[in-house]
Amino acid sequence: MTFNHPVFTRWPAQYPDRLQLFSLPTPNGVKIGIMLEESGLAYEPHRIDILANENHDPAFVALNPNGKIPAIYDPNGPSGRPLALFESGAILIYLADKTGQFLSTDPNTRNETIQWLMWQMGGVGPMFGQVGFFNKFAGKDYEDKRPRDRYVSESARLLGVLDSRLAIRDWVMDDGYSIADISLLGWVRNLIGFYEAREIVGFDRFTHVQRWFDRGLARPAAQRGLEVTAA
Repeated sequence: MTFNHPVFTRWPAQYPDRLQLFSLPTPNGVKIGIMLEESGLAYEPHRIDILANENHDPAFVALNPNGKIPAIYDPNGPSGRPLALFESGAILIYLADKTGQFLSTDPNTRNETIQWLMWQMGGVGPMFGQVGFFNKFAGKDYEDKRPRDRYVSESARLLGVLDSRLAIRDWVMDDGYSIADISLLGWVRNLIGFYEAREIVGFDRFTHVQRWFDRGLARPAAQRGLEVTAA
């Protein structure tokens, strides 16, 4: 193991033998907190305060050139070499492979699970985030409501896709709880909670999503994961 990475000049590792998580409990950040808690992998969390622009600190940018959370540094990476990794979807796949949990080794099921993870990354996250901007943050003051309505409509459509998927199954995948579910929980939670968009997207009509959401949040590891790097 080696800990000469620049990120540790700003956020020293107290437990250098553990996987290091650099994050904040945003919808993308909580994915990794939940995954780590669910898998039982030993880790050390570091809070990156994006409101204080800590994600633009040169030490953090050395870890993630894109300047976004979450990111990890695994001192016990593949072949025994350290690995720095960013992008929440990539981290979920990596941790699933590392721990042998929440991602099937069956090629068909594995690829279908990753398909739903990419659906979250490319659709749900960007669309729900825009709803948050236009419904709660600076965009709510825009007189022209067409941008807001566009993202609300698309977010409702995506919820409908998920609702149909969950109509005959408890989790996104038939073989059980997976990284596809983990990737979605924080985004649905923010949409109807922090973004205050439950009514505007008509969330209560998506009864299968509601049952899935309640089931997912009832998991003790998910509850713990939501609080990782919260303070």
